Amino acid sequence: MSAAALSAAGTLALVGALVLVGCSGSDASADDLTVSGAYIPQPVSADMAAGFLTITNPGSSQDELTSVTSDDGDITMHETNGGTMEEVSRLPVPAHGQLVFKSGANHLMFDKLKRKPEQGQTITVELHFAQSDPVVVKMPVKSATYVPKTGH
Repeated sequence: MSAAALSAAGTLALVGALVLVGCSGSDASADDLTVSGAYIPQPVSADMAAGFLTITNPGSSQDELTSVTSDDGDITMHETNGGTMEEVSRLPVPAHGQLVFKSGANHLMFDKLKRKPEQGQTITVELHFAQSDPVVVKMPVKSATYVPKTGH
């Protein structure tokens, strides 16, 4: 092998090692964050819906949900405080804790939907975080009166 080929191989090995080192040591990752209880009640409107789910973070570092995207429409995050709904750009996912989206509290708002979600269908969303990799979630559309056993 020529000196140039050896040098190139050595450089690639070094870059690969640095990439691996850079990936380790992060406490929060998509492997750590889990999503449960995701659903969308069948909406009355053809272009707007709400979504609910729970994000669990077993890690020792807080993360933040920074956005939610979907090919099916625009999604914003909302908090409800004192009966007032307010759009927010970030929500904390506490270390050793949960971020809960439930009726009357934090929730996702789907707007400008390409089709009306019907019971039995699913809407795929991608959750984006400040620290962790994105998480893809399939949200089943439930009946308009669906109440989960988990209370959200």
